[in-house]
Amino acid sequence: MLYFWVALVLCCGCRRGMFDHSKYRPLEESTFFADGSVSRPIPANTVARGYLDADDHFYRGRKGTNLVETFPFPISRETLERGRERYDIYCSICHGATGKGNGMIVQRGFPPPPDFHIPRLQEAPVGHLFDVITHGYGVMYSYASRVEPADRWAIVAYIRALQLSEKGTINAVPPADRAQVEQIR
Repeated sequence: MLYFWVALVLCCGCRRGMFDHSKYRPLEESTFFADGSVSRPIPANTVARGYLDADDHFYRGRKGTNLVETFPFPISRETLERGRERYDIYCSICHGATGKGNGMIVQRGFPPPPDFHIPRLQEAPVGHLFDVITHGYGVMYSYASRVEPADRWAIVAYIRALQLSEKGTINAVPPADRAQVEQIR
């Protein structure tokens, strides 16, 4: 019986006002703040969670205003495989499987992109290719919202591999792997 009276006394402390407390809605007027607004401005230099992007080399392909010449991380077989996969999904439609600029969209009448094997693009810094994927160029639109930065770098690494394969000869293949290559030929 004692517990009943204790619970009754405690419940009397709660009232409907605690449940229906007053609250502010966004953009509502308030007398509490000097500017009269409930909404507060975002503090300077605030960065949304997951969007710090402090490494210019990795996120922008630049050091200051200059395009980078090197990759921001070591290129491995897994990176090249990921790059080939992403290239096949996003790039081969226009650029073709070999980077010659003869993809299916081009065969249907879309303007052809440049061949990756021309000297200008073979000599271009890797930051240029990353920048084009990120911001687009000519009729190519930006892939920044579609492809994560690490995948953009993987695509650039794969494009470099395509460019190197164009100049490759059987003598460049290690002797242990030549048998596999000759079976493909």
